[in-house]
Amino acid sequence: VQLQASGGGLVQAGGSLRLSCAASGSRFRFNAAGWYRQATGKQRELVAAITAGDYTIYGNSVQGRFVISRDNAKNTLYLQMDSLKPEDTAVYYCNTHPDWATVVEGRFSSWGQGTQVTVSS
Repeated sequence: VQLQASGGGLVQAGGSLRLSCAASGSRFRFNAAGWYRQATGKQRELVAAITAGDYTIYGNSVQGRFVISRDNAKNTLYLQMDSLKPEDTAVYYCNTHPDWATVVEGRFSSWGQGTQVTVSS
């Protein structure tokens, strides 16, 4: 399954953005999927993840502000980001795998091109 993230941009603190991740192939609906981010000089971290059955988990720093969702009919993963903070500035990536642990731990052999999110103060 190939993924392409989009929807990033420049936004003021307190603003909102909605990221999208388009998946190719027919297996996406059976996979878990996740959003990740990597800020300059930091390791990539899990932002949010969702199972094929719509169970979700969130990183502590985004809990209550971000919502992950999926539309299997459109083969698309979303991340609604509200109340953005300057510390949310990062390149955001999406990825998917049949194994939940792989998604939660971010143990992927390859990553697609991410989308830059910049939050100004």
